[in-house]
Amino acid sequence: MLFLIILFGILTGSLLSVLVGLVGARRKIGFGWTFLLSTIFTPIVGLVVALLSDQLPNGERRWGCLGTILAVVVIITLVAVLVAVVGTVWLPDI
Repeated sequence: MLFLIILFGILTGSLLSVLVGLVGARRKIGFGWTFLLSTIFTPIVGLVVALLSDQLPNGERRWGCLGTILAVVVIITLVAVLVAVVGTVWLPDI
């Protein structure tokens, strides 16, 4: 049960960080920095910072390579946490 609660929390936080990053993609701060702030702090902090940033002209989007790098790092981290949690929950003590 604890495993499912941890998994749900990690996935929910990651999804909210991506959604806040999409808000930041139309602002000068960009997707990558907004996503990073949302992941490190909370999605609420990332959203406030993104909304305080100026909008890009003509509805452009700003992704940058930082967004891709951060997404890969977060996915690797999620997999590592899941492996660690599964190892401690389902494997007997030696």
